[in-house]
Amino acid sequence: MISLDCDDLFDTWRQQARWLLSHEIDPSQVSWAGQQDADLFAGEAPSLDQPGPFQARIPLALLDLLKNAACYRGDQRWSLLYEVLWRVSHGDRTAMMAGDKLGSELHRRLKSISREAHHLHAFVRFIELPASEPQDRTRPQYVAWHEPAHDILQSASEHFVGRMGRHRWLIATPEDGVYYDGEKLLYHRQCPAPWQQLAQNADDPHGDLWLAYYSHIFNPARLNEKVMQGHLPARFWKNLPEGPLIPALISEARTGKQRDGQASQIAARPGKRIGGERK
Repeated sequence: MISLDCDDLFDTWRQQARWLLSHEIDPSQVSWAGQQDADLFAGEAPSLDQPGPFQARIPLALLDLLKNAACYRGDQRWSLLYEVLWRVSHGDRTAMMAGDKLGSELHRRLKSISREAHHLHAFVRFIELPASEPQDRTRPQYVAWHEPAHDILQSASEHFVGRMGRHRWLIATPEDGVYYDGEKLLYHRQCPAPWQQLAQNADDPHGDLWLAYYSHIFNPARLNEKVMQGHLPARFWKNLPEGPLIPALISEARTGKQRDGQASQIAARPGKRIGGERK
């Protein structure tokens, strides 16, 4: 068994996979560090200096699929990619297709990554920092904290370049961070501690106004908790300013607000009901 460590970098994995493939080393004989039971029977990592005689030919579309799927965090993160590469390079392109068992898992991961990118776009809440005097061009104007399930920050944060204009902004996560200085996007694979502290400790000057607005537009009559959590998973609530309100709003909806379809202050006002509706 050959054990390798790509440090969760696609370019490093690609170099390793190219060497393995050139020597026609079967996927069952390779593991990557960090995977479950990866080092039980592992031998010393080989030198990658001398490629083997086998020259693989793969479609360009496969390389794009593998690069995108490499953002997935989970078991067999890199071994699955090598198995797909092995099969396609040996003439079995069904490994790229959703109808194949291996291809189905590949496409499931791609969907998870795409969904996580959407979550970044939908649930990031930028907080405006107080202006500095004199203005510090190295300091962000807006900061946000986010906890993605997959490694999507570097690619998915491009979305905010167009949305935020020339403003300077920063997104910090437990793993990595990205900063836009008004001209270019700077990515750090290991998020600097000052970025994390700035994003997690920022005080939103408009927070109370937003919470009041959110609590009043919440429509209990239309609440479908299962659907809501499908679109807004509970794991994101703790990092949303409105997150602490959501459990209480759901509880109130269950205990009567869905019947009235109104805030309790309105529903409690005297009035006559005709056919179950207040007139």
